[in-house]
Amino acid sequence: MKISYFQHTLESLTSLFYEYGLHVLDAKDIFKQIYPYGQLDLNQINTLNQEKKEILLEFFDARLPEVFVKKIASDGTLKLLLKLEDGFLIETVLMKYRFGNVVCVTSQVGCSVGCSFCASGLLKKQRNLKSFEIVAQVLKMNQFLLQEGDQLATHVVFMGTGEPFDNYQEVMQSIRVMNDPKGLALGLRHITVSTSGFPAKIKAFARESHGTNLAVSLHAPTDAIRSSLMKINQAFPLVALMEAIDEYQAVSKKRITIEYILIAGINDQIEHAEALTTLIQHLDCYVNLIPYNEVMENDYKRPSEEAIATFMNALMKRGVLCTVRKEFGHDIDAACGQLRAKYAQIEQR
Repeated sequence: MKISYFQHTLESLTSLFYEYGLHVLDAKDIFKQIYPYGQLDLNQINTLNQEKKEILLEFFDARLPEVFVKKIASDGTLKLLLKLEDGFLIETVLMKYRFGNVVCVTSQVGCSVGCSFCASGLLKKQRNLKSFEIVAQVLKMNQFLLQEGDQLATHVVFMGTGEPFDNYQEVMQSIRVMNDPKGLALGLRHITVSTSGFPAKIKAFARESHGTNLAVSLHAPTDAIRSSLMKINQAFPLVALMEAIDEYQAVSKKRITIEYILIAGINDQIEHAEALTTLIQHLDCYVNLIPYNEVMENDYKRPSEEAIATFMNALMKRGVLCTVRKEFGHDIDAACGQLRAKYAQIEQR
């Protein structure tokens, strides 16, 4: 299998090039051309002789996934269904905010965390994505933004299909690649990793993230409710998760985001707001409330607007910083919890 340029920072690619008899300037020239759009034409690099081109063609690769399906929502949200080299399909989403263009990337083919409310978990985990497959999602979106004459991706969130900390090493390498000032040059404070709660990886992330943002999918204030919604809580209950978050903040000194999906009659009552306040009031955090996006495979319901407002006000009265997440792409199943790669089973038969 050829080596993808997109799994390397300029520094690591330079080191690898030396092993193939290539020069640091060759790595720099290629980096200049492949970023920020993922396009490479070796014939356009005048410093490469024929021998070097043959080496690069034999051992290295700059291919990006094929766009299998493209959908654009009424609000301008773009969702791509991308076909990987082995035939698996993944989804990635571009959301346009006033402050910039945000790409929501997928980190696994399928997901085995098994949150009962989430459509992404309906496709069981098949494999982890490689770092270059994660970076490629941003590059594909940049290509479409280029066609539109729009600014390139300014932010990346690991909130697509899969659990990023179940694919920790590849996710961290993709962040290093995206952050490379000679590549996509995305600032670490513009990258957010969302986890359902792997304590050991949260602690490791505290020491290795170097400014990358952390979001924790909490979704419930008690073990009983959280375990009914999220299987991971049975392995890592709230006491372990909160201890890891405490260590993360002690080391990183960064505010975190608490993600909390509001599900009617399950976790959206005043007593739940009170319990949530007690659980997180010692943290430097804010709560991102996410009204549930209904999927046909379960019976969970979205709370009323009144219930959402009541829950939010209950938190704010108790001194908890919170917002209600702006919804994008609902009409193309691109909103939070709706990604599922619907065409995957059709393609892989």
